[in-house]
Amino acid sequence: MVRDVALVCLADAVVGVSFGAVAVAGGLPVWLPVLMSLVVFAGSAQFSAVGILVAGGGPVAAAATGLLLNTRTAAFSLAVADALGRSWPARLVGAHLVTDETAAFVLARTDPEQRRTAFWVAGVGLFAAWNVSVLGGALAGAALGDTDRFGLDAAFPAVLLALVLPALRESRGVRRAAAAGGAVAVAATPFLPSGAPVLLALAGLSLLSSRRWSR
Repeated sequence: MVRDVALVCLADAVVGVSFGAVAVAGGLPVWLPVLMSLVVFAGSAQFSAVGILVAGGGPVAAAATGLLLNTRTAAFSLAVADALGRSWPARLVGAHLVTDETAAFVLARTDPEQRRTAFWVAGVGLFAAWNVSVLGGALAGAALGDTDRFGLDAAFPAVLLALVLPALRESRGVRRAAAAGGAVAVAATPFLPSGAPVLLALAGLSLLSSRRWSR
């Protein structure tokens, strides 16, 4: 398990460096992506929020998009609640460490003690790797200047695409909802401020919801 956690930490660290570098090169101060990583600790939400801010969008649109992306962790929290511990301090700290990766490590095990160990090893390891790498990326971004020369500007869309690909492969309904939302966002982009088309694209979810309710 330690080896698997270490590999995931390494992969997250690479993404964290890109996140910190692109955020700072996009005009944000060094402290902002670092503080966001400590407080939010959610890669996809951070990428989407910073992507909107860098593109000129407002903080409300950025925060709303990040919160919507993080709603999935509510389900993860219910699934891994037994692995956090019973004390309130453990539950409060553990709730902050619930991510896609920690949930995956816990759900792969059935023994209660192994589930608890997997959660805390993965959670603490990923938290440390993510925040250290974001700090390093932010400092590097400030030194590098224009990161577009290195192609790091492609990190935001690449990571978000990687996050949604599994869901797109598994469900035709999700693909249709994503296509509808993407079409709405593209059509609205010339007329609305940055960030607003992303929120408007959530209209695609109504297509998915209506299909499920009709079953």
